[in-house]
Amino acid sequence: MVVYDGVSKFFPVRARPGREDSAELMVALDRINASVRKGELITLLGPSGCGKTTLLRLTAGLIVADEGRITIAGTPVTGPRKDACMVFQNFGLLPWRTVMGNVEFPLEIDGMGAAERRDRARDFIELVGLGAFAEHFPHELSGGMQQRVGIARALMRKPILIFMDEPFGALDAQTREQLQEDFLAIWSRTGATVVFVTHSIDEALILSDRIFVFETAPGRIRTVVESQVAAERLGGDVRAHPDFGKCRAELREMLRSEP
Repeated sequence: MVVYDGVSKFFPVRARPGREDSAELMVALDRINASVRKGELITLLGPSGCGKTTLLRLTAGLIVADEGRITIAGTPVTGPRKDACMVFQNFGLLPWRTVMGNVEFPLEIDGMGAAERRDRARDFIELVGLGAFAEHFPHELSGGMQQRVGIARALMRKPILIFMDEPFGALDAQTREQLQEDFLAIWSRTGATVVFVTHSIDEALILSDRIFVFETAPGRIRTVVESQVAAERLGGDVRAHPDFGKCRAELREMLRSEP
């Protein structure tokens, strides 16, 4: 589905005033080679500054690789795709629009008729459990409810790819756990491929088919870990799996130690 072929990204640092050509280059990503299978949910796990969000933004077509290439279903990534969507940590809701108004907004931009887009929006609002709040404004909702609105809005174009940049990072622990469970249930009904950025080991284990573990710097994927607890994600308690503690300890050790 998604293939990374020798992908590198550099950012300029410490340029002298008026001399942009004097800037040194910081390596954000260094020759990434990896692939994501159709329909799977993978997490990019690592500490702040390791390059995981940069890789997500490259995959989404928001920035361009300096070396190598990324393909989605065989097509090179050259910019944002209409069959993909992004969910950010900050909810990004329009405060003057209701839940319904926010969720239907992408298809309003696309020119879909009001009746058709509202019917679809209503379906996705129900899917994320906010049917009773369709006419509420963002300031009337909790943080978890606002993120549900963001997820419903992201699903409106029925994307084949969902990019998620620490979407639950700003939420309290209890709300975060609930949204993880809710998102897994929603994802299982969409068939979409998900690339999910997190720095939480527990979150990676709870959500993932596979975990891409990043080195600190420069940005490289140290290893790809197949989840040993994925079978418990839907309808089960991943944390109760007998291998959960062992997997968590192994991932923690990987993140703490240098290769």
